[in-house]
Amino acid sequence: MNQGLIAAMAEAGVTAESLAGQVGVDPKTAARWANPGRTPRSRHRADVARVLSRDVADLWPEVMTRREPVWFRPWVDIEREAVTLRAFQLAWIPGLLQTEAYARATLAGGVLAADKVAELAEARVSRQSILTRDGGPLLVAVLDAGVLSRRVGDDRALMAAQLAHLLAYAERGTVQLHIVPADAPSYPGLDGPFTIADMPDGTRVAHVDSPARAQILDQPADLVTLERRWERIRGEALPRGRSLEFLREAAASWT
Repeated sequence: MNQGLIAAMAEAGVTAESLAGQVGVDPKTAARWANPGRTPRSRHRADVARVLSRDVADLWPEVMTRREPVWFRPWVDIEREAVTLRAFQLAWIPGLLQTEAYARATLAGGVLAADKVAELAEARVSRQSILTRDGGPLLVAVLDAGVLSRRVGDDRALMAAQLAHLLAYAERGTVQLHIVPADAPSYPGLDGPFTIADMPDGTRVAHVDSPARAQILDQPADLVTLERRWERIRGEALPRGRSLEFLREAAASWT
């Protein structure tokens, strides 16, 4: 439990319900903030710190040692609060399902120094803790089949380990994996990857990748467009059982 937050609330005479009212969230959301790994979004952290007359670092000290890029942190906070994450990937294994070696290989192709690659890969892998904690989100991931056959890095063993890792997650109850087969016709997923997060209060937020910095979208018009894309992509994907068979065959091909 987050003993620092609990103690600050007790000292201020604040309950989860009253705190929720003052920062504008659902009481269940405020109650979850006392659980390990439940770090609120940055604007909520600031509001809670103001209400409790504490520094954010006193309530959530882990935010001071975060390694992911500053511009990406708002999305990491959203992932931690989400009830469901629906992710489509066209070219890569989703970051939440990558091995550290695969993550390093995807980052090493750019202009980053080796120590920065290691730091960002570690930060990416650390995000995966949300998939194994109690009450974590359901991840529904749809991948283009090309992701499973395209080599990343110079070592076939890297891909074999990555697909075995992906299969282990896909067989868990908290991850549902679907594959769009190579013989599918042109479909909306070719426009690029994105993730839709369903939040505890019923709202939705989306993350859209790009060659530059990704975007976080919360406007209804944008979300409606992405929801339509998601449904059409899911329509081209194989059912979960057949997707698992496809993944097992792909994993075997790398060994």
